[in-house]
Amino acid sequence: MSLEKVTIPKLIQMKQDGEKITMLTAYDYPFARILDGAGVDILLVGDSVGSVVAGYDTTLPVTIDEMIYHTKMVTRAAQRALVVIDMPFMSYQVSVEDAVRNAGRMIKESGAEAVKLEGGQNQFDAIKAITRMDIPVMGHIGLTPQSVHAMGGYKVQGKADAARQKVMDDALAVQEAGAFSVVLEGIPLSLAQEITEKLSIPTIGIGAGIHCDGQVLVIHDLVGLFDKKRPKFVKQYVNLWDVITKAVQDYCREVKEGDFPTDAHSFH
Repeated sequence: MSLEKVTIPKLIQMKQDGEKITMLTAYDYPFARILDGAGVDILLVGDSVGSVVAGYDTTLPVTIDEMIYHTKMVTRAAQRALVVIDMPFMSYQVSVEDAVRNAGRMIKESGAEAVKLEGGQNQFDAIKAITRMDIPVMGHIGLTPQSVHAMGGYKVQGKADAARQKVMDDALAVQEAGAFSVVLEGIPLSLAQEITEKLSIPTIGIGAGIHCDGQVLVIHDLVGLFDKKRPKFVKQYVNLWDVITKAVQDYCREVKEGDFPTDAHSFH
């Protein structure tokens, strides 16, 4: 694992060199320390915090203040990884002026190095205006969770010919607007391959197949700390829910039976 700091130019070079990019979500100091130390290239402080940490059914209730709060923890921990902060629902949709002001505030107060926002052609002006302020923007197209109600649920996008073309047009728009990278979520792998080959900026896939320049998962899904249904695209590498449950059960049993604390855990 290289100890070199991950930067925007570094990510572009990784695409050119055919080196895969790793991205995971992080919402607090301990997880960020672990992921950064393990070699993850990008730490995304996602608005998914609303679902996996706060317990909301969607990401829509998450606020700018909450995103800044969680990102501050992550930026204190990260030394190598690039830190990206999600712009939550209603922080950029109302006007370009709002988008620029909120992006600037989020970067200034959180310490993140880039923002991420959802949308393609419909957010062209916002992405362009934010990048003009020299704030790096990561795009997000395909299945966009903030549009869950308009999409009628969390459904794969880009299946039919017209829908496929729309996702492609969105990808090209995001690149033209100045984004340094784009997340492709919930689209057919063949479409993700076409987009990845056509774009000069890195594509990060989540439920978009193997051909993307990189991959992202929600850390709570990866380590088994989310108790709701996992999407098809998630691979769970360990089940920490069961590991932690057993540890807490052992603690409760030892306290009740008088086996903890022992003399070794006491002061004299």
